[in-house]
Amino acid sequence: MKILAFETSAKAVSAAVVEDHTVLASAYQNRGLTHSVTLMPMVETMLQNAGMTAHDMELIAVAAGPGSFTGLRIGISAAKGLAWALELPCCGVSTLEAMAENVTAFEGTVICAMDARRQQIYNAVFDCRGGCLTRRCEDRAIALEVLAQELAQDSGEKIVVGDGAQLCYTHLSEQGIRCRMASAGCLYQRASGVGFAAQRIAAQGGAVAPQALRPVYLRLSQAERERLAKGLPITVEHQ
Repeated sequence: MKILAFETSAKAVSAAVVEDHTVLASAYQNRGLTHSVTLMPMVETMLQNAGMTAHDMELIAVAAGPGSFTGLRIGISAAKGLAWALELPCCGVSTLEAMAENVTAFEGTVICAMDARRQQIYNAVFDCRGGCLTRRCEDRAIALEVLAQELAQDSGEKIVVGDGAQLCYTHLSEQGIRCRMASAGCLYQRASGVGFAAQRIAAQGGAVAPQALRPVYLRLSQAERERLAKGLPITVEHQ
């Protein structure tokens, strides 16, 4: 199954085509440009250079969150639009699970971390054995001190991945918890990881129609928090 995957959850943007655990094509930019401007031209160029077209694809996959509210909406909108046009199923993938795919050669505990600000990280923890990932918790927004408490009794090898890896690694090390950061080439989320995770999810019957694709933010946006602080409803009711 050829899978076209998008990753727009953070500053960098990437796209990839994967099939049978192999990356057939990939593209990556980390210049801080708006994803709405860069994503689709990147996809078009990548497919042309690889001698493929969107019509060769069998599934559209996208990082569905957590991550940047704007970035996630851009990626999901692109995935929905393309899937509708091609009449293809979609697969929304946890950003954290996708980044864990970067280090499946590692044996031990994989700690996924994205900087969520406000003294928190977006986090998921996986056991990685023989190239297979097993979840130890659901995706969550969690304080670093709480994560450190959870890992205090884990004496096995531990690796940290994600754009919050340095923040997480520093805190865990200060608490006496031994771990290491993933190498630079495996540290950040990439579309290839989204594709590999989608391949597994689709094989388990987890693909959905485009209209069912939804972002997973894990917490309220700043605008929603401000409305709640003022005693207002989160959404504006239309008259």
